[in-house]
Amino acid sequence: MAEAGQGGCGPEALGHFLRLRRIAARDGAAIRWFHAANSKARAREAARSDVHMIEADVLLRGGREGNGDPIMAHPPETDSDNTLQEWLEEIVNTNKGIKLDFKSLSKVSPLPTCCWYSLGAVRPSLELLQRVKQHLRRPVWINADILPGPNTDNAGMDAELFLGTVTSFFPNVTLSLGWTTGWHPDKHNKGYDWMMVKEMAQICNSLPQLVTFPVRAALVRQSISELSWLVQQSDRYSLTVWTGKEDVYSVEDLLYIRENFDKSRVYYDILEPQNSEFKKAIGVE
Repeated sequence: MAEAGQGGCGPEALGHFLRLRRIAARDGAAIRWFHAANSKARAREAARSDVHMIEADVLLRGGREGNGDPIMAHPPETDSDNTLQEWLEEIVNTNKGIKLDFKSLSKVSPLPTCCWYSLGAVRPSLELLQRVKQHLRRPVWINADILPGPNTDNAGMDAELFLGTVTSFFPNVTLSLGWTTGWHPDKHNKGYDWMMVKEMAQICNSLPQLVTFPVRAALVRQSISELSWLVQQSDRYSLTVWTGKEDVYSVEDLLYIRENFDKSRVYYDILEPQNSEFKKAIGVE
């Protein structure tokens, strides 16, 4: 895969951790994740852990009417004991890569408000990141859902505004660009369809950055053809498999994903117990 950001903010993750001898092969499954490191206690735990990448969620305190600081929280929570500034102070002193996920608040507010929340947090967050840029010689991923996806009516945030803002500050970060999704235990859940992946390909075609597409584990197996086509559109592209807490999927589903993609093109940010079971099944620690 092409590499971006050499000597600066945002090197390619597998190449970076291979150079540091923290992984043994170009295998996305070898990357260990710390998920939702939002509170001060979780951030401290992540900083002291042996993971490669730390993921955390960013919202704007104060909402639509406020001028609050970017804080670390995952909807439906709208407040936190940890600001992004404090979070960065904790994390930049580690050797970990970071993924900042700009969240939609559609579950607790109307769509215009959720879009304001999401985009409103982006610029002040990037300004804070810019202050510590000299310490960011590590993988830096910036994530948002920019297109409507399966099983939800949430439209996500404005792709053009989000991408324009991020790339104006950090042209070399890895862009993590996803679809809004839903998963319902008592219904048939659709996967990612051709219209969804082709719209994403059109948006990303002219981008020079590395791009990873976060995809929901419970929806990938029925979308293999569509997602394979998408990843094949550029050697800059990869997938990041993630899961919701209540999602039902199996280790066999994860193994099926691994069998159908180049192992250097898929990361797995998944929860326990499937994570440990999957790593054991493929012989990766």
